[in-house]
Amino acid sequence: QVQLVESGGGLVQAGGSLRLSCAASGSIRSINVMGWYRRTPGNQRELVATISKSENTRYADSVKGRFTISRNSAQNTVYLQMNSLKPEDTAGYFCAADAGERRFWGQGTQVTVSS
Repeated sequence: QVQLVESGGGLVQAGGSLRLSCAASGSIRSINVMGWYRRTPGNQRELVATISKSENTRYADSVKGRFTISRNSAQNTVYLQMNSLKPEDTAGYFCAADAGERRFWGQGTQVTVSS
């Protein structure tokens, strides 16, 4: 089992920045990939960014150049630095960890970007 706890969401004006954190605990050695997903007000879930154990990263086209995912393996934490935020980035952001054939989810944190 892997437990994930997100933090760092909030309300920000367009053009602003936020940093999300996701702290993992439990069977962390089994984690291969961690990432961030978001669920939009239209209730669609989409991938935002992922990072592998070897720190290969992947981003949605909509966030490339604005968001940066990173991980601190010593602290079992993954970060999502979000810059130049847009109103369309408003969503619930969820941390996910792939361990073996299972995917674990955090409880989510809300990001609201005002225009």
